Amino acid sequence: MTPRPTQPAAVVPLDEVVIGSEVLHRGRYLSLRIDTIERADGSRATREIVGHPGAVAIVAIDAEDRVAFVRQWRVAAGSALLEIPAGTLDVDAATNGVEDPDDAAARELEEETGLRAATWRRLASFWTAPGFATELMHLYLATGLAPAAADRLGPDEDERLELVWQPFDEAVAAAARGELADAKSILGLLLADHVRRGR
Repeated sequence: MTPRPTQPAAVVPLDEVVIGSEVLHRGRYLSLRIDTIERADGSRATREIVGHPGAVAIVAIDAEDRVAFVRQWRVAAGSALLEIPAGTLDVDAATNGVEDPDDAAARELEEETGLRAATWRRLASFWTAPGFATELMHLYLATGLAPAAADRLGPDEDERLELVWQPFDEAVAAAARGELADAKSILGLLLADHVRRGR
């Protein structure tokens, strides 16, 4: 007996239109709001959204083929995490304009490691937690590293960072074994490895 072809399921439009929004909290760079959405069928629901201006993260590799990490305490994780340098895009309070990610990447690398890079390559842009946050992170590969000049930008006043160097291949292997707990660092190392192998 010949199996009967299955009928394709009816396509349901997935778009949700925001028809109302209530801001519950606005902090230094985060906001918390409740959005009311309407679906194509007219049904409504609410979504809890964390507003974020976006961020950058950098896989910085030196001439000795080592990758730069920073170790810092993360209150939300309850521990010190080993991470690639990263940070939030600056927002101009007067204009509400957001910093260009290319500029932010150079700034964050210098602030967190004291280094500048001669060569930059954007690896990817990705949503860090699209179920509830608007943070779009821009991931870079930086090479041709050199110490910043005497006018070096330093870490933010509330940041305590420890610079840690690790051979690139060892760092990639650690990520593949699940020994790193920071998502942007895992993704950054694996994508940088993919680029370096010419895949």
